[in-house]
Amino acid sequence: MKPTSQITAGHAVLETVIGFMGIAWSEKGLIRLCLPERSREAVERRLLRHPGVSASTGQPSWVVDLIASIKAYAAGEDVDFSGVPVDLDGVDDFRLAVYDAARKLGFGQTTTYGELAKRAGHAGLPRETGAALGANPVPLVIPCHRILAAGGKIGGFSAPGGSATKEKMLAMEGVRIGPPPAAQASFGF
Repeated sequence: MKPTSQITAGHAVLETVIGFMGIAWSEKGLIRLCLPERSREAVERRLLRHPGVSASTGQPSWVVDLIASIKAYAAGEDVDFSGVPVDLDGVDDFRLAVYDAARKLGFGQTTTYGELAKRAGHAGLPRETGAALGANPVPLVIPCHRILAAGGKIGGFSAPGGSATKEKMLAMEGVRIGPPPAAQASFGF
């Protein structure tokens, strides 16, 4: 697609090395991001079932840049999505605070649901924080995969593939979940 100079609403399905991903945007910013699926059609169906997703495929320049960044991330590069404009119209103040706190986590950084709740100004609400992240419309840009359960456990993940997808995304960022390897295995003998 040729970039358009005027920011308009639209959507795109992109092929990455980890599968097909999709994005949708409004004139204000990103409104949806679909994590990897096996087929272009599955992503297209997921995107278009959400209200507000336009059938248009014309891409403003910031979307062209975002697509390149998503492909780079999928290829294993350290990408910072914190500057991507996000349109969260209709999202309540609690979720906005949780999403804002999550966006401050950089590539390869993790925290727990309880700690994120505290950073968002809602200490003592880890379950509610987890539910807010489960409703995250733009995972990766709002990096909900970087939030772990207490004790460093993986926790839930509502994207296709569930916790296995979350663990793979964290591994791409150099984060290992689970017990460390046995001491003898680490020396290779």
